[in-house]
Amino acid sequence: MPFQAIRIEVKHLMPKRSTEIELILKTLPENPGVYQYYDSNGTIIYVGKAKNLKKRVSSYFTKNVQYGKVNMLVKRIADIRFIIVDSELDAFLLENNLIKKYQPRYNVMLKDDKTYPWICIKNEAFPRVFPTRNVINDGSRYFGPYASVRMMNTLLDLIRQLYPIRNCNLKLTDDSIRQKKYKVCLE
Repeated sequence: MPFQAIRIEVKHLMPKRSTEIELILKTLPENPGVYQYYDSNGTIIYVGKAKNLKKRVSSYFTKNVQYGKVNMLVKRIADIRFIIVDSELDAFLLENNLIKKYQPRYNVMLKDDKTYPWICIKNEAFPRVFPTRNVINDGSRYFGPYASVRMMNTLLDLIRQLYPIRNCNLKLTDDSIRQKKYKVCLE
């Protein structure tokens, strides 16, 4: 018995949207911000940024053809939440922080341990000021994050020109200075 070829037609259909999702999509603002997709268990499955929340989030639900991962993501969305920010840069930085914090399943970028740079002012008697990518809860003050390393370095250069700040890594304490364990720093 010969085999017959069977023609199968595959259509990319949009998953059915709940009325809650429809309402959220209609009421989204046209501001910059960060959006979060949640599954039915209340777990964040995706975090994204947008300069126009309404256009970006709606694009997930109006595309005629969706491929693999995006299609699976859209099928699992049970709730959408968003945070409005002042600028696209703020959205960029907030998105990075949220992805690092929640590690959403469908975010592949920014999940690594590389973070944006910060400026640290150490909580010491003679504070050091330096760039870091690790924010440690040690009582020091951190400023950032900075999207541009060049901008952060420019700011550090300005700080060093305006204020006499030490750049050595010696453990300078009042006692060690009184005991004359260290010579005076040139800076």
